[in-house]
Amino acid sequence: MYTSLITVVSTAFLALASAQNTTEPITGLRGNATVIENNPVGKVYTATLPEKPFFNPTNPKGNVKGSISATANPNGIGVKFTVKFENLPTSGGPFLYHLHDAPVPADGNCTKTLAHADPFIRGETPACNATLPQTCQTGDLSGKYGSIASDPFLATYSDDFASTLPGIGAFFGNRSFVIHFANKTRISCANFTLVSSNDTTTPVPYPTTKPTTLPSTVPVMSPTPTASGPPVQFTGGANAGAASLLSLTAVFGLFFLL
Repeated sequence: MYTSLITVVSTAFLALASAQNTTEPITGLRGNATVIENNPVGKVYTATLPEKPFFNPTNPKGNVKGSISATANPNGIGVKFTVKFENLPTSGGPFLYHLHDAPVPADGNCTKTLAHADPFIRGETPACNATLPQTCQTGDLSGKYGSIASDPFLATYSDDFASTLPGIGAFFGNRSFVIHFANKTRISCANFTLVSSNDTTTPVPYPTTKPTTLPSTVPVMSPTPTASGPPVQFTGGANAGAASLLSLTAVFGLFFLL
């Protein structure tokens, strides 16, 4: 009996260890990323890399040049990203880029942008499976849509899980992006800013007809007197009824005592 029990427990532990070591796509602690369907249409956010790189700022070649621009799709579902990079380092690729949790501070320190945007708490490992982007970190753009393997680099794609709607975890307009070497060393970073906010709603037109001319004098109507009865007077009947009921209760109480 004990041998069978030990066998069952051992099998369970082996199954658990196997599940933890799997390379299959995983989901976040809060589940898979959700499709954002109510993005404000017309808002454009852009992040442009600075002149000096964060990594090796004295590099005579200068920084990577480029930007990421993003706007909601016309139906409000997901966001269209336009990614442009050039003047990349001659070694250390293919290069990665991600949306990060925090903005770049005034000193330009890319390490202060914290980790990838990850509102569903998925984590970086195992690596993103691009065939199931809903299981990846929201901010892992290169994991979902491909790393940077050319110079210049240009990519345009739609991501269903990013948002231009402030106040939710998938919103990136107050965050940053970071470009990395393949070993995840941070090369440079930039903040997103709102560069356009076109209102796509149709305004209500002003009336084209002239308003009706009011008469110069307005007749005053005399009020017609109406009959009204005398005000209802309070007679105290309710108090009298209450007093009678109290007296009757006292009599019955005295009867039972006797």
